[in-house]
Amino acid sequence: MVSNTQPLQPSFAKASAGRVKVAIIVGARPNFMKAAPILKAMKQNGSFEPVLIHTGQHYDALMSDVFFKDLDMPAPDIFLGIGSGTHAEQTAKIMLAKEKYLIEMKPDLVLVVGDVNSTLAAALTAAKLNIPVAHVEAGLRSGDRTMPEEINRLLTDQISDLLFTTEPSGAENLKREGVAPEKIHFVGNTMIDSLIQNLPKIENSKILEKLNLQKGKYAALTLHRPSNVDTKEGLEKIFQALEPVLKKIASQNMSVVFPVHPRTRAKIAEFFPQLQLVGLIFTEPLGYSEFIKLVQLSRFTITDSGGIQEETSVLGVPCLTLRNSTERPITIEVGTNTLITDQELSRGKLQAEVDKILSGQYKQGKIPDLWDGKAAERIVAILSKIKPKSQSLKAIS
Repeated sequence: MVSNTQPLQPSFAKASAGRVKVAIIVGARPNFMKAAPILKAMKQNGSFEPVLIHTGQHYDALMSDVFFKDLDMPAPDIFLGIGSGTHAEQTAKIMLAKEKYLIEMKPDLVLVVGDVNSTLAAALTAAKLNIPVAHVEAGLRSGDRTMPEEINRLLTDQISDLLFTTEPSGAENLKREGVAPEKIHFVGNTMIDSLIQNLPKIENSKILEKLNLQKGKYAALTLHRPSNVDTKEGLEKIFQALEPVLKKIASQNMSVVFPVHPRTRAKIAEFFPQLQLVGLIFTEPLGYSEFIKLVQLSRFTITDSGGIQEETSVLGVPCLTLRNSTERPITIEVGTNTLITDQELSRGKLQAEVDKILSGQYKQGKIPDLWDGKAAERIVAILSKIKPKSQSLKAIS
C-alpha cells in the first residue's frame, strides 16, 4: 500500500479557504494507533486539512501496511520510504526528505506522536522552518537516557509549542524541565481511542482459532527493546527466566504465544539458532486487531513495550514488563502493570509474579483518568482555535 514514494499532490499546495492545514507525521508501528483517531477526528470536524506523511521508518508490510488497513487509515498522502539505518542516518534522512515537502506545503502546524526517530526528525525540521509543532504523548519520561526514545522525547518536548499529555506525570515532568504550563494540555490517550474504536473488529478476530488457543489458557509475550534483544547476554537472561515459567504454566496445560518482531527474530537466529523452549509458540508479527484480541483473552502478558503496558491496563490483563524503568508510571500506580528489572529478573521475580497471577493474588488495577476513547476529540477541540497561516499559537496557549 505504501511501497513507493508518493509525490506531493497539487491539491496539497494550498489549503482550502479557512481550513487549518496540519501535517500529521507517522513512521513506526506505535505511531499508527496514536495518529488514526486524530486524523479521523480532524476529518469529522471539517475545520482541518490533514496531510498524512509516513516516513517509512517501519517499512516491513507486517509492521506497517497491515496496520493502516486494520485501523481504517487512508493511504498516506506522502510516503518518504526512509527505511532502516542507524539512529543518526534515519533522523538525517527524514529531515532531508521532510524539509522540501514542508517548504512546499506551508502547513499551519506539524503534529507528531510518540517517541520514535520520525517524531524527533519531523519536530526538528518544522521548528527550523518556524512551523509550530504539537506533540501528542508529551512529557513521558523513563529517566533512562540510554534509551533512544528518551532522547527523542526530551528534545521533541523542548521544541514543541503544544504538548498533549496522557497522564499526570507528563505535566509534572514538563514543568520541572521548564516548559510553560500554558503549553501543556492533559487530554488522555489516543492509543486507547484506537482500542475502544476498534473493539467490534477486535471481537471478530479469529486469531485464537487460527492458533488453536483457548481464552485464558495461554500468555502473550513480546520483546523488541535493544537492551533486551540486541545482545546474547540480554536474550539469554530472559530465556533463562522464562524456562521455569513455561514449565509452571505447562503443568496447567497453558502455553506462551510469542509474535516475534523482525529484529528480535534475527537476533534469536544469530545467537540461539537451535533455540527450543517447550510451550513457547513463535508466530509472525500480528495485525492490530489480531494482536489486541490475543492480549485481551490471555491470562497475562509479558512485554517490554510501552504501548502494551497501557492497553493491558484498559483491558484488565496482568502485564509484566521486562525493563529497568517505565515512562508510563500510571500503568503501575493505577493499572495492571508490574515492572521487573534486570536484577529482579535474575532473582526470580518473573516466576513469583506469574505465581501470583495463576493463584488469583495479582492486583486488579483500574483504567486511568481520561482514557475513555475521547482524547482525539479533546486534541482537535484545542487545535480548532488555530488560525490558518497564523504561524503563532499564542491564541490557544
